[in-house]
Amino acid sequence: MNSLALPVVHPAFQKLKHAGRYLHLAAGGLILVHALSHFNQPHSSPVYLGCLLFMAVDIFILVMAGKNIAADMPLVNLFFRLVEILFFLGIGLTSCTGGEWFTGPGHIFMSAAYIYLFWCEKKMLNGEYVAIHHTGISIPALPESRFIIWSNINRIEAQYDSITIAASGDKSYHFDLQKNLQFEELDQIHEFCRHYLKTEL
Repeated sequence: MNSLALPVVHPAFQKLKHAGRYLHLAAGGLILVHALSHFNQPHSSPVYLGCLLFMAVDIFILVMAGKNIAADMPLVNLFFRLVEILFFLGIGLTSCTGGEWFTGPGHIFMSAAYIYLFWCEKKMLNGEYVAIHHTGISIPALPESRFIIWSNINRIEAQYDSITIAASGDKSYHFDLQKNLQFEELDQIHEFCRHYLKTEL
């Protein structure tokens, strides 16, 4: 028996994909507000303001171009998320060195939140799978996937369009599948259950 990876629809992953667009919009709005707040400053740099406006407009174009950016354009999504992280971190550090002890830590905190978001979105590139191995089952989760060894699995209920894994401690994981199982894949899950759980599906 070979290991089997099943693409699933994970509720937390789906929420993050849908929220990603609004978080880009929020970042673009904050960058635009920051640019406008420096527009009439006596020592403001036209190059700096131009870069901020260009960045904000790029993010707004990205939001308008893709309804589900994280799913449709994952690498582009991660690139812009990285730009947002660098922006908030840069403003936070600059504000702290200038003695702005409210604005600075606030932007650094936002940068940390976007770093966590970047980490979770990066996991979505290859993490939305239930993988059945000879040592146990890997279950997708944020920020890290969970791995359950066979001795902690009570039963598996697999259908052509969904899979449910019941683990010890009354924990149950149910996932709809992104595509229906082939007969051979379902038979392979049966074989894993016969071998490791000593049960039939």
